[in-house]
Amino acid sequence: MVARACYSGGMSDTPIAHVTDTAFWVASYRASESARPDALFHDPLAGKLADARGRNIAARIADGQQVAWVVVIRTCIIDEFIREAIAAGCDTILNLGAGLDTRPYRLQLPPTLRWIEVDFPATIDFKNERLKDEAPRCQLERRAVDLGDATARRALLDDVNARAQKVLVLTEGVVGYLPTDAVAGVPEDYAAAVVANTLALVATLTTTSAVVAAWGGS
Repeated sequence: MVARACYSGGMSDTPIAHVTDTAFWVASYRASESARPDALFHDPLAGKLADARGRNIAARIADGQQVAWVVVIRTCIIDEFIREAIAAGCDTILNLGAGLDTRPYRLQLPPTLRWIEVDFPATIDFKNERLKDEAPRCQLERRAVDLGDATARRALLDDVNARAQKVLVLTEGVVGYLPTDAVAGVPEDYAAAVVANTLALVATLTTTSAVVAAWGGS
């Protein structure tokens, strides 16, 4: 798959040079939806994060409107999934490959909820800088972890497991961009970390075929 190859390299035939670019791209679609008078959700920080970089990518992607609709619907589904998980007793949300997601700021969340965002260092640094004056509605942490690194991934899950009772694990847009061994390793590592019913609530929502197709993959 082309998208997975881009996890550690570049692409010459699309405006996406690295997987981190996809965070800006997807944020631009959330910003556009939020600006609609009949928006299905409101993400007031998406435009601030997408910036010209995300808008430029969105303008150059083939079949961008199709991808935009996929992103909008996926966002709504995951928003509802999160609400249901919290109502069922989830105390921790682990967002792997969080990108420029702003749910800790825009959703109504329990202030005691622990929310952990994981992504590349550059994405984490950018997000920390852009959102430094914004207040999340829960206990937000950000971790710079390469999910393709099995040792780092397992250490992350062990740490989360040590402090949580019920965790919702989101892989909203990351699995399609990971190397094949890492795709297989994430659920295996997760299963190995489960102790005494901790990390018991899991949700995995991966990149849709439409998004992968926009990369030129198959």
